[in-house]
Amino acid sequence: MMSNNRKAFTMLELVFVIVVMGILAKFGVEFVAQAYRNYIFSTINNKLQAKSAYAVEMIAKRLEHRIKRSVIFRNTNNGNSDVNFVFIDADTDANASVLEWIASDIDGYKLGNWSGVIDLNTSETNNTTITSPGTDTGKIDTLVKQLSQNGSTVNDVALYFVGGDRANDIWGWDGNVTAFNTQSQVNIHPVHKSATAVDKFVPGVGTFAGVEAFEYYKLAWTAYAVVMENYNTTTNMGDLYLYYNYQPWKGEQYDDAGIGVKKVLLQDKVSSFQYRAAGSLIKIQVCSKDTLIADQEYSICKEKTVY
Repeated sequence: MMSNNRKAFTMLELVFVIVVMGILAKFGVEFVAQAYRNYIFSTINNKLQAKSAYAVEMIAKRLEHRIKRSVIFRNTNNGNSDVNFVFIDADTDANASVLEWIASDIDGYKLGNWSGVIDLNTSETNNTTITSPGTDTGKIDTLVKQLSQNGSTVNDVALYFVGGDRANDIWGWDGNVTAFNTQSQVNIHPVHKSATAVDKFVPGVGTFAGVEAFEYYKLAWTAYAVVMENYNTTTNMGDLYLYYNYQPWKGEQYDDAGIGVKKVLLQDKVSSFQYRAAGSLIKIQVCSKDTLIADQEYSICKEKTVY
């Protein structure tokens, strides 16, 4: 006769299987959860790293070509950006939230639109005309219109005489252009293109009488402002913006309405924007943060020193 035996789990084997499945369920879920947390962490880290690096590089690239003595900071906590500004080589204000500077038109210089040299030995350079060999004011006009999206022209530019620094420079940051009517009181001079030749500038206001002119100059068509806005005291985050296409030597400021100032978002969810000056060096730092799982915050800071 054939035996009728059937194989089955014993009670001990069943208990063992149940225990093993419980262990796998417990640690398997934790493993999956940890993998998910790592994915979220990596995603947020990469996003913050990229956004902060972009913001720092955008600021640094423009600061590289600043007219160094023109850099200021403002404290806008009083709700009025027209006052309470200090040159950055002075004592730093911990509450300062705006960094501003006037930039040299490095793009036009590289293209050969302006030479940066004044011919002081020609009779054509006088109280009403400056001759700059190798300069083409028509090309300056074309480029400035392109960079400003038709917000500015060659007749909005100014010349900064290299070597003309004074202890109390006037750049127009206070919105008062009275000083520019005398020209000799300032180191940055509004100019227009001459109607007679492309290598000549004429005064934007007044004359060049009494101006301490130097052989070398830098041409500027805009100032820049980095501003923290929309700061939320609950989340401790705000938005970092870059303003441009305004001319302080014409009495304009970055927050003036109706003058065509351009505004670009550098980064959102910024927890702090800080800067420190040491002589001619400026160190900038952008810190940002985001929320992980269960309202856990993750933050990083990017910084760079600009010479």
